[in-house]
Amino acid sequence: MKIAALQMVSSTALADNLATARHLLEQAAGAGAELAVLPEYFGAMGWRDTDKLAWAESPGQGTVQSFLAEAARQLGLWVVGGTLPLACADAQRVRNTTLVYNPGGQCVARYDKIHLFRFDNGHERYDEGARIEPGTEPVVFTLVARNGQSWRVGLSVCYDLRFPELFRAHARAGADLLLVPSAFTFTTGQAHWELLLRARAIENQAYVLAPAQGGVHENGRHTWGHSMVIDPWGEVLAQQAQGAGVVLGELQAQRLQQVRTQLPALEHRVL
Repeated sequence: MKIAALQMVSSTALADNLATARHLLEQAAGAGAELAVLPEYFGAMGWRDTDKLAWAESPGQGTVQSFLAEAARQLGLWVVGGTLPLACADAQRVRNTTLVYNPGGQCVARYDKIHLFRFDNGHERYDEGARIEPGTEPVVFTLVARNGQSWRVGLSVCYDLRFPELFRAHARAGADLLLVPSAFTFTTGQAHWELLLRARAIENQAYVLAPAQGGVHENGRHTWGHSMVIDPWGEVLAQQAQGAGVVLGELQAQRLQQVRTQLPALEHRVL
């Protein structure tokens, strides 16, 4: 099954970003992908953290959710909306949410980012917890490909990548593919992005699909990019450094079984 990581350099303009996302989704569908995943904050990267509050949608309704459902239905794709802000009980915060749509346009899974990024090196400062309410539950869903093959897919977002216990929970739930839509900073991405992604693939013997924001944004933020597809042995199958684009890869059940059979590490778990 072909899969696609969609890399973007989202601006502060929602309509422009959705137009770019639609173009990339069409490219992915045209290349034969059955699953296309957008990056974190694909709808907009705001001037300030409080912009998320203005863009927040209620679950089940809103411009971005309608866009994702329509794209999935019209293109016949499984579409994962990297993240979008969804309203929560606290009016001063939102959930940073991944939504999964099947080719019929139905929303079949929701994951709220659990681990919230905080970073301060004296020059760059981020604190997602100031405006984002964390999720609490890991989420895995089943994707049935056009050939009838079932794939178990584990959801995560960006900073979650640094917490292997989440991905181990996905492995226990039978995950074959791990999704990591992200907006890694240039600083942290350059240091750790590929290293962490390959580690998650290797230790959980699963494919990893990681679409990212990649470039210099209108708000001045510089994201690392390097969206990539990684196989269960930790090999990077495809990637794109910077700029908007489509990174394609292929899930192969035979390759997955080969890795898990020759080195049955998942069967050797003790803790």
